[in-house]
Amino acid sequence: MTKLFATTALVASLAMPAFAVQPAEGETLAENQVYNFWLLDAIKSVDPAKNTDVEGSDVLRQLFEGLMNEDEKGAMVPGVAESFEESDDKLTYTFTLRDAKWSNGEPVTAGDFVYAWRRAVNPETASEYAWFMELMNIVNATDIVKGEKAPEELGVKAIDDKTLEVTLTTPTPYFIKTLSHATTFPVPQKVIEEYGDAWTQPGNLVGNGAFVLTGHNLGVDITMEKNPEYWDAENVVMQTVKGITVNDNNVALTRYQAGELDRVDIPAGQYPRLSQEAPDEAISMPYACSYAYVYNVSDKGPEALKDVRVREALSLALNRDIIVNNVLQGGQKPATTWTHWAIEGFDQPETELATLSQEEKNARAQELLAEAGYGPDNPISLTLQYNTDENHKKLAIAAQQFWKPLGVNITLNNVEWKVHTDRLQNQDFDIARYAWCGDYNEASTFLDWFRTDGYNSGKWSNAEYDQLMVDAKTAEDTGPIYTRAEEILAEEVPAAFVYHYASVDMISPKIKGLPTENVLNAWYAKDLYRLAD
Repeated sequence: MTKLFATTALVASLAMPAFAVQPAEGETLAENQVYNFWLLDAIKSVDPAKNTDVEGSDVLRQLFEGLMNEDEKGAMVPGVAESFEESDDKLTYTFTLRDAKWSNGEPVTAGDFVYAWRRAVNPETASEYAWFMELMNIVNATDIVKGEKAPEELGVKAIDDKTLEVTLTTPTPYFIKTLSHATTFPVPQKVIEEYGDAWTQPGNLVGNGAFVLTGHNLGVDITMEKNPEYWDAENVVMQTVKGITVNDNNVALTRYQAGELDRVDIPAGQYPRLSQEAPDEAISMPYACSYAYVYNVSDKGPEALKDVRVREALSLALNRDIIVNNVLQGGQKPATTWTHWAIEGFDQPETELATLSQEEKNARAQELLAEAGYGPDNPISLTLQYNTDENHKKLAIAAQQFWKPLGVNITLNNVEWKVHTDRLQNQDFDIARYAWCGDYNEASTFLDWFRTDGYNSGKWSNAEYDQLMVDAKTAEDTGPIYTRAEEILAEEVPAAFVYHYASVDMISPKIKGLPTENVLNAWYAKDLYRLAD
């Protein structure tokens, strides 16, 4: 299949073929084309401007479609955009839209993208992902997010119904990679204005994706049916897609084995056994997410964590080899950086975490705590918060045991996902479990998180780091900048980086079309089909 490409000098680009998985010769399709996938927690929002979760993005990718999609290896392929042109100075992109429709039959226009992008940066929308438009380097995005300019001044314009023009502040090599992200999806202005916040309810929601929302029982399930108005509906085989919420990973695995789920994460420690028992169903592949324990260094955080020596000691004492080899056992790797090792073009710097043995790390941790005035004779008491999941619980217990010999007493606090995220956003925690998954395949998708004005739940701040992230947006060679940024994170330790994810799943052999080589783990139900028994 042909990969997406950009032309130069504003000459006409060629139309780009879309990516679609189709049944192979000899395969027999099931009469009942249904895909049931597992959700650990409730989907908080199906509003593209308000979603913040990986699971929510999985759902939004079915209900809406942006300018670009991803193929099975993560390469960019056409979505609503049939083609695009890039100016000589790499600051202007002009997209030509295909003949696409909303699920109510009305045409998708360039104006729908303009409305959606302005809405995302408008402070009145209160989008937690407004910053995504900033890192795309769209003209005036930062000033609009700050409330200093009107949303109408965003550098996006509808030349006509089929032509969208985007203007950037600086050449941005990863710009095209951002266009499969949910924040960039179009939304229907008339529907939002008619229903307000209720526009995302089944029966109200109008999307332009391959599926339409037909049911959403919060925390129970979410159901989507094939959209006959989708521009490529004739090539969509799957009829029904259903996300089923099960808060216990082990229960979810049992339901998979009973045939109630078609895909489920493998619980920690069970991959070796399941890969032997069901080698055609158990998979492990790199997945661009990083797991960390974030330290609250804001004014609301505990005094001990304001001392970098304490933060570093806690990080050093985490035995990551035990975590990945004895607890998780699914192909994950110890994290010595925030950026996932498999991100394209990223070189991991040599740090203490990467070079010292665990015995040396433990000794250094004791020295650092003693220098800070702490130890078994003067212990520190902290709370480690995590959201409901057996794997998170196992890792939290392990961390508690690793830190206990240092004189650090940890109280574990298990809360539901919504409570967890609310407390993170309000700095109502000491140490909190968190994971970040890349929004596109470039290191800045991780490193921007720790900007002073980034997501940055612990409110760590460093002027040099912030400047590096600014510099990276115009640099011809970002490698040394990203390396230095990771070195600062290693020196300042705003979080203890624990492990880099692998996607460790059980996938029903009846389901075809799920990608296994996309490090962002993006999947599209339009490319799936179910085989007959």
